[in-house]
Amino acid sequence: MKKNRDLSLLEGDQSTWKNWLKIWQISRELNRGFRSFRGLSPCITIFGSAKFDSNHKYYQLAHATALALGNAGYNIMTGGGPGIMEAANKGAQEAGVISIGCNIQLPSEQKPNPYLDRWSTFDHFYVRKLMLLKFSCGFVILPGAFGTLDEIFETLNLMQTGKILHFPLVLMGCDYWENMRMFMQGKMLSEGTIDHDGINKMYFTDDPEQTVSYINAKIDSDFDVRKIVPE
Repeated sequence: MKKNRDLSLLEGDQSTWKNWLKIWQISRELNRGFRSFRGLSPCITIFGSAKFDSNHKYYQLAHATALALGNAGYNIMTGGGPGIMEAANKGAQEAGVISIGCNIQLPSEQKPNPYLDRWSTFDHFYVRKLMLLKFSCGFVILPGAFGTLDEIFETLNLMQTGKILHFPLVLMGCDYWENMRMFMQGKMLSEGTIDHDGINKMYFTDDPEQTVSYINAKIDSDFDVRKIVPE
């Protein structure tokens, strides 16, 4: 198994030589990602758990949503692994658009799923997350664990602070997210830590066609994006 480069980077103060070596490794990884994923616009990134198999309702929802988005002219990007990611990449291939994966090197040896047209495997989570955001004009988030929560709130924070544009952000699996939604609309809003603008950056639905309609309307209204015609 490859050395855990994130762990070695974050283990404390190091020599100047080791720091420069890390900078070189990260720069090389960034360059590889930039070259691998050029020319993919318009692209929608779909986030979600690696744990669901093909019989699970959320796997099937991810597949149906990616298929609908692909039929609407969007390439599909995921984290490249199993579960929700596999379902979305499968839907993309069935729609005839480009299916993209940003895989990650993990101790559990996550492998790229079999439904990818383009992919790259990254050592560093922050490089991978940059790729998942950089090339997309919209985001769909299905149920997941800590990594998915991280992706939700990092994307929201980047929008809120003006680091990225207010791209459409759709959360699917409404029953799964209900307690989180209530916490944000109740406690966080009442304490003033967020405002209604932050809440309104999220669109909740379990309908793939509503997802496509919302993303289309947002992109057609606010962004200059030319959608592709699947073969």
